[in-house]
Amino acid sequence: MALDPPTMLTISTALAAAAALYLAIEWRSIREPSLLFWSAGFATITLGSTLALLRGAGLLLAGIWFANGLLVVAHWCFLLGVARFTQTRLSRAWYLIFVAWVTLLLLPDEPSWSKAMLLANSLLVALVTLRASFLLRPHGKSLSVGAVQLRYVLLAHGLFYLAKSITAIVPGTLIDLAAFRGEIIQISLVEGAMAIMLIALSMTGTERYRREKRIARLAARDPLTALYNRRALEVRAARLLDNVSTAKPGALLLIDIDNFKQVNDLYGHMAGDRLLVTLSEMIRSVLPEGALAAWLGGDEFVILLGNASHEQIVGLGSALREQFHHAAAQAFATPQAVTLSIGANLFDHPPASLAALIEQGDAALYQSKRGGRDSIRLVDLTFASNEPL
Repeated sequence: MALDPPTMLTISTALAAAAALYLAIEWRSIREPSLLFWSAGFATITLGSTLALLRGAGLLLAGIWFANGLLVVAHWCFLLGVARFTQTRLSRAWYLIFVAWVTLLLLPDEPSWSKAMLLANSLLVALVTLRASFLLRPHGKSLSVGAVQLRYVLLAHGLFYLAKSITAIVPGTLIDLAAFRGEIIQISLVEGAMAIMLIALSMTGTERYRREKRIARLAARDPLTALYNRRALEVRAARLLDNVSTAKPGALLLIDIDNFKQVNDLYGHMAGDRLLVTLSEMIRSVLPEGALAAWLGGDEFVILLGNASHEQIVGLGSALREQFHHAAAQAFATPQAVTLSIGANLFDHPPASLAALIEQGDAALYQSKRGGRDSIRLVDLTFASNEPL
C-alpha cells in the first residue's frame, strides 16, 4: 500500500482514535483531568483528519480551514492537559490563538493563500506545543521517565512545526493544500502519524507513573495523621540505622499521650482524632531534616533520628511536651492533664532490628510513665547511662 496523503490521513485517523479511546478509558479509572484533555486532543485530531480527506471531494473550507483549525484546537487541548498535570495556570492571552485562526477567513483567495494558511497553522501549533514542552521542565525535582519523554517529544514536534512555517516563506517552494502537493506537506503527514504514537505513549507513561507514586504514597502514610505507618517506617529506617556510628549516633523517641482516654470518654472519638492530628502536625513541625516519624497506632508515635545528640533529644522532646500540653489544655478540660510521656534511646551501634529498638524505647517510656508522666526518660546507650530529665 502506497503511503500517499489519503493513506497517511487514514492511518493518522485510526491512531488518533485509538489514543483518544485508550486515554478516555484511563481517565474513567483514575479521574485525572490531564488524561481527559489529552483524550479530547486526540479525538479532535481524529475529526480533523477525517475532514481533511474531504479535500478530494472539493470541500476545501471543511477540508482545509476547519481541518487545520481542529489541529490547532487539538494541540491546545494537549497544552491544557500539560498545564493541569504540572498544576500551572495559563494566561488568558493564550486564548487569542483562536482569534488569530478565525482571521484567516479574511485572507484573499489567491495563489499565496496555501502558503499563508500553512504559515499561520504551523506557527500556532508550534507555539502551543513548545509552551507545553516548557511547562514540563523540572522544577527542582527529577521528572518521571514518561514526563521526560513527553517533554522531548513535544519539543521535537514543536520545532518541526516551527521549521515547517519557515518553508512556507521560502521563495519557489511548492505548497498546494487543496491537492496535498508539496514535499513539506508529505513530510508533515508522516511526522504527524509518528507524533501521534509517541505523544500518546508518553502521556500514558506520564500518568501511570504519577498514579503508581500516589498509590505508594497512600500505602505508606496513615490517612488520619499523614505520618508513616509502621510498615513504611521499617522500610525507610534501614538506611538511617545503617549510617549510625560512634561519630553519628542515632536516636529513637517513643511518644505516648497521657490520659488520652479521658478525651475520648468526655468529648468523643472525633475529638480524640483531632488531638492525634494536632500532635502529628507538631511532630512534623519540629522534625529535623532526614528524620523519620510514624504513628504506631492508638496514642503512640515514634521519631527516629540520625546524627543525634543528647541535647537535641532533650530539646526536641521538651518542645513537643510544652506545645502539646498548651494545645490540649486549651481545647479540652479534663480531670487530669493531657500531656506527653516520652521514652528515648541514644545509641551509637545499629540495633538488631527496629522492633528491638522500639522495645528499648518502650522500656524507657514505661519508666517515664511510672515516674509521674509528663516527662522524658533518656537512655543513653553511648555512655551506658540512664538519667531522668
